[in-house]
Amino acid sequence: MGSSRKHWRRFDPVSVHRRQRGSGIDYPFRMITISAEVQAALASRRPVVALESTIISHGLPRPRNLEAAQEFEQILRDVGVTPATIAVLDGVPQVGLSAEGIRRVAEEPMAKASVRDLPILAALQSSAATTVAATAYLANRAGIRVFATGGLGGVHRGASSSFDESADILMLSETPITVVSAGVKSVLDIEATLERLETLSIPVIGFGTDVFPRFWIRESNCRLDWSVQSAEDVARVMRVRDVLGLRQGIVLANPVPAEQAWDIDEHDRILGQALQLAEEQGITGKAVTPYLLLEIVKLSGGTSLEVNLNLARNNVRVAGEIAKAWAALG
Repeated sequence: MGSSRKHWRRFDPVSVHRRQRGSGIDYPFRMITISAEVQAALASRRPVVALESTIISHGLPRPRNLEAAQEFEQILRDVGVTPATIAVLDGVPQVGLSAEGIRRVAEEPMAKASVRDLPILAALQSSAATTVAATAYLANRAGIRVFATGGLGGVHRGASSSFDESADILMLSETPITVVSAGVKSVLDIEATLERLETLSIPVIGFGTDVFPRFWIRESNCRLDWSVQSAEDVARVMRVRDVLGLRQGIVLANPVPAEQAWDIDEHDRILGQALQLAEEQGITGKAVTPYLLLEIVKLSGGTSLEVNLNLARNNVRVAGEIAKAWAALG
């Protein structure tokens, strides 16, 4: 999976102790726990796909979230790919959740953790679902090179005054992982997000399209410079990126299938209503996206939820194909 055995041993999970200077107090914690299933797959260079947990805890309503999390993993297993759902449980980053771990993320109230939150969670032995940024970071530490999500975070509307920008973008500027998504969530500023990705030299490639998708909708007003037609093409781009010594991730823009996309007029009407509600209630920061997604589910009578699930399934399938193509390169 693109990392040598020597590299794998470097990040093998271990129990360590850190002594706070002058306090005489020991703080035991495990840096990262990687499941035996994921360890075995990586050690034998079999395909692995990372899956984030924020979509489970904050992006989908109960009980559909648990069903979806289980289904995403099964989609991968059915094609011979090992799933690695990632979260932080009791202060320990987990790469490859157990069935019980997935249930906890789906059913227990949990924070939404980005990379900056990881040391705090560890110190306080708290639990959290991981965002795209945190998932990409932990997956990369484990040696996983392909990651499936629903929609990427990005620059928020009104960011010129609020400076509200997802950490997903900055993390991908320094993490060599390929993220399969249906573009960025349409509640964001798509044009500004693409500008930031370009500035940070993060390649954006359309999968079977030369137009950037906007989550529930197949197309935006933004055309892409590059597109590919197969998982093998993506794997070759990944390989050349490594040879060149580049550290940026790759954003693979994978539109929701045409027959499963949301009607654009209905989408725009309901999105406008949800944005107005968020403004009226003073929702800001990282609470904006989960609030909007759940509010849009209510306003659409569940239509957006079904599209969300369909695009996520599609991204997981494509990520599985890419992971297999990457493993085949040796």
